[in-house]
Amino acid sequence: MKRTMTSKERVLTTLAHAEPDRVPINYHANAGIDRRLKEHYGLDPRDGEGLAKVLGVDFRGVGAPYVGPKLHPDVPGRHVDMWGIHTRWIEHETGGYWDYCDFPLKDADEERIRAWPMPSPDDFDYSHVEEECKKKEHYAIHCGGAGLGDIINSSGMIRTMEQVLVDLMTDDPAGLALIDRRLGILFEVTRRTIEAAKGRIDLMWMGEDLGTQYTPLISLELYRKHLRPRHQRFVDLAKHYNLPVIIHTCGSSSWVYEDFIEMGFTGVDTLQPEAANMAPEYLKRTFGGRLAFHGCISTAGPVAYGTVEEVVEDVRRTLEIMMPGGGYCLSPTHALQDNSPTENVVAMYDAAHKYGVYG
Repeated sequence: MKRTMTSKERVLTTLAHAEPDRVPINYHANAGIDRRLKEHYGLDPRDGEGLAKVLGVDFRGVGAPYVGPKLHPDVPGRHVDMWGIHTRWIEHETGGYWDYCDFPLKDADEERIRAWPMPSPDDFDYSHVEEECKKKEHYAIHCGGAGLGDIINSSGMIRTMEQVLVDLMTDDPAGLALIDRRLGILFEVTRRTIEAAKGRIDLMWMGEDLGTQYTPLISLELYRKHLRPRHQRFVDLAKHYNLPVIIHTCGSSSWVYEDFIEMGFTGVDTLQPEAANMAPEYLKRTFGGRLAFHGCISTAGPVAYGTVEEVVEDVRRTLEIMMPGGGYCLSPTHALQDNSPTENVVAMYDAAHKYGVYG
């Protein structure tokens, strides 16, 4: 038996393509299933840390909150964030979610986009980052997330997905100005956050949705023209601080993984197994040892629609494929959805602990 590692040791060993004591575990969930899990374990509805400990989650995030002035007016029936993105609450039979709407920069020209109020890196509070890292010192601490460096999805939240794709294909100055203004701010906030942590951050997390269930969302040529150079800047920032970097990519995304390897990405996240060329066997055979993997437990598969026994078998089989040689962290492919039965999610994490142990 291997000695019991700290979460930090476990994750960093895995990202280095070596076998830890057990597979690292992560957790993301929508509000409804998150609330039910806390009820199941007898936790306070606000006790996210308590739930993370019960589930054996090895990752923790840190960041600098925005403390600057209000930049955009309230809109009735909407939530408006610091970027001016509008969302509305949509109810459904198992819960609800915040859906993007209104798209205030859909038809904006370059002049309007350059005048659009955006947060300044000076208006984030970096003073508590080091202390937060100290509190989480035994865990794998990451900065960023699925929205860091993201171009298509995040720009589409305020300009529409269709317009962003047209912007990229036509080199539209307005769309490119929106992309670069936002990325420039996020880059500087991330740099200052890493500096404020004083060496206590372990990895950077980025994101870019690049695939439908069946095909690439854009061509490889378009990725290399507009997205790769912008992503590379963040990867180079991570490498400057000797940080591994993981990128979240939804859908059928393995078509771009060879570029990711060239760019210096350490690992890829989400790994929807039902999408084209995303099956665990294909990923491990094609990229194993060159990219680390995070995800692969489908939130649209047995966890949502199967029995407890089917969930356990799905987890066991995925681990059997992905574990050898290290390089795999178990996580849901996206946030667990509210239609997932509580007992299925509990079974998922119990199975991860039972079958994810290295001999």
